[in-house]
Amino acid sequence: MDLTDLERKLLRDLALASIEFGLAHHREMPISEHDWAAALRVEKATFVTLRNDGELLGCIGTLRAHRPLVRDVVHNAYQAAFGDPRFAPLMAHQMPGLELHISILSPLEPLQIDSEEDLLEQLRVGIDGLFIEDGDRAATFLPAMWPRLGDARTFLRALKEKAYMPPAYWSATLRAYRYTADEV
Repeated sequence: MDLTDLERKLLRDLALASIEFGLAHHREMPISEHDWAAALRVEKATFVTLRNDGELLGCIGTLRAHRPLVRDVVHNAYQAAFGDPRFAPLMAHQMPGLELHISILSPLEPLQIDSEEDLLEQLRVGIDGLFIEDGDRAATFLPAMWPRLGDARTFLRALKEKAYMPPAYWSATLRAYRYTADEV
């Protein structure tokens, strides 16, 4: 997504304001998308990731665009800080040194796959995020996970484990979608 440096800064400031508002008021910050530039009102899917000293504190997002970018960032920043079930809610003493990452996702691209090898061949290492689903099991990894996981096979196996599938799991009903992410 082509955002100006100012628009990127505004999104980061907005995400931080959402978290600060949540700390003070214990609820999501209200926002009117009409107060923002047209580029920030486009419907986009985002993820907000929070770290402190490299430690993951929360990561929440949406895979499919369904609300204006500014609203999605405000919502996901609040949820990453206070609603990620894997972590305790963010505390005020964690704000200094808070690392905030916003990923703006491209639309999901369904992959036509017949086997795990087929999926691995289509996966662009270091570029693609991947969303897999089979029945009620689903999981995604943002492209930012590549440095931690390395190669495509390790990336896919770790993602299957995240979806509560065995590492060697394969099914004819498994669906896979790739996407890219613009990091803000």
